[in-house]
Amino acid sequence: MSAADIRLDGAVAIVTGAARGLGQAMAAGLARAGANVVLADVDAAALSTATGAIAGQPTCGAALGIRCDITSRDDCENVVGKTLETFGALHVLVNNAAMGQVHLERSPNTRSLKFWESDPDIWQKVIVTNVNGTFLMARTAVPHMLRGGFGRLINVTTSLATMQRRNNSPYGVTKAAIEAETLIWAQELKDTGVTVNSLIPGGAADTEFVHEASRKELAAMGRTLLPPSVMVPPVLWLASRMSDGITGARFVGKLWNDTLPPGDAATKAREPSVLLPATDGR
Repeated sequence: MSAADIRLDGAVAIVTGAARGLGQAMAAGLARAGANVVLADVDAAALSTATGAIAGQPTCGAALGIRCDITSRDDCENVVGKTLETFGALHVLVNNAAMGQVHLERSPNTRSLKFWESDPDIWQKVIVTNVNGTFLMARTAVPHMLRGGFGRLINVTTSLATMQRRNNSPYGVTKAAIEAETLIWAQELKDTGVTVNSLIPGGAADTEFVHEASRKELAAMGRTLLPPSVMVPPVLWLASRMSDGITGARFVGKLWNDTLPPGDAATKAREPSVLLPATDGR
């Protein structure tokens, strides 16, 4: 058995930032596994296309697209409310929606800006979207998961190198914050049946977050971008009962070996937290 054989029939999942890129790939993968999937995104036109692509496949679970700005508490409550109204439950939340470093740049061909060159208003919007948006969606979804005694929060973050790379704030800062949120929430939800884990591609993925300058650099070095589908096997495993008891962990899509049984593949794809463990209360 591989991750492709995992079935999620009857499960209900919300994927934010689902109109394109990693989110679209994960939403489609969850639907192919039988889950009913709510695709949430701020881009209504792209969202309609992504939802229609899933809904047009008879072997998939149901797909519902809902426009959502995750920085809006009302929008988050609307997505969760409509999910419950339509499907009667909520089991999985994939916190994928985010703004990237590319949103801070003056043109698609410029290099990333130093922090003192960045527009403070856009800087703040990246922080609010990535950190607060993840919190607002989780805060809205978790009470319903707790009532059902089961839930999966899957937070999409990034590599340690990206968090620390020069000219890469505030994006790197926000992803480090989400790693901290993952660890804190996992402790707060211990023994409830609701788990919290983080998932990363494991390198630059072929999405709109990679600007032209970076694409040219990677091509010159002979490096290729990861396909968004690299996230699908681990997200299926994390969403399933196979991951019961696994919480506060971090998984790398690129390291998933789909020739192995899912449990073994998950062990191979797991990496240590990017944060040092607390000692002596410090």
